[in-house]
Amino acid sequence: MSSILTNSSAMIALQSLNQTMKTMQMTQTQISTGMRISSAADNAAYWSIATTMKQDSSALSTVSDALALGASTVDVGNNGLVSALDVVGQIKNALASATQPNLDRNKIQSQIKQLQNQLKSIADSASFNGQNFLSVDSSSSGYNATKTFIASYSRDNAGNINIGSIDVDTTGIVLFDKAPAGGVLNKTDTATVGTYTDATGTTFTSPAGTGVSIANLDISTLDNSGASLAKLNALTKQVEGALSAMTTAASNLGSVKSRITSQQSFVTGLKATIDQGVGSLVDADMNAVSTKLQALQVQQQLGVQSLSIANQSSQLILKLFGQ
Repeated sequence: MSSILTNSSAMIALQSLNQTMKTMQMTQTQISTGMRISSAADNAAYWSIATTMKQDSSALSTVSDALALGASTVDVGNNGLVSALDVVGQIKNALASATQPNLDRNKIQSQIKQLQNQLKSIADSASFNGQNFLSVDSSSSGYNATKTFIASYSRDNAGNINIGSIDVDTTGIVLFDKAPAGGVLNKTDTATVGTYTDATGTTFTSPAGTGVSIANLDISTLDNSGASLAKLNALTKQVEGALSAMTTAASNLGSVKSRITSQQSFVTGLKATIDQGVGSLVDADMNAVSTKLQALQVQQQLGVQSLSIANQSSQLILKLFGQ
């Protein structure tokens, strides 16, 4: 039936054209944003998953920054320890040379004093971002010998967030401590017993401990007596003990640095994987979208032509009336 009030063909053509225009608009949005899902309206489930994953990726960036900060802090502490080891080794050599009776112990003490000052300078300077592993005051309020660095960020099936950390116990690393207990280098020796046997076979034993620290030992008053040589022997053993403790501390810090480096690589890889996962959910396939856009442009042109033909059909009715 032909009607001048209702043009069914034109209405159908218009609906088809509107649908094509709507699809084209969505396709153009994907091309301009590069995203297949840019809002919850596009796909609520995938959008929710992608949003959560993006938040996790951002958190991993923070973790990566924290690991880099931790690595730098450990590096500074380790470099300080290595430098201090060299200086303490020089003090040990100076003590060894002081056992020779023909050397001026005042001059040797002058050398040791400079080395002691260098040790304090190294420890005080080994600070990064306000953290110092080598020079501390354990008696201060809020002091904690365990240093914690954020190392991981994860989310379980229930959506609960778990934050992991790497802990560094600096108890055996501290070289100078303002507290009475003291650090490795300014702690007063009360345990080492030094012995020395002279050419006649007589053995001299120092008191139970030198009573001094490596940071303030002084050999300028020692003479060539057996007791003095026993004291030098005790001091040398004390320095050897410090060298052993510092070597262990440097080894432990090296292990921590290795762990941090490994964790940095893992976090970097994990973040990249999450970003790829987000991309697979929401990113548009530009090859497919561009092809689809071309097809829609053809459909648009055909739809316009179809609507035009449908509108012209009403004009044919006039011929029925001899117009």
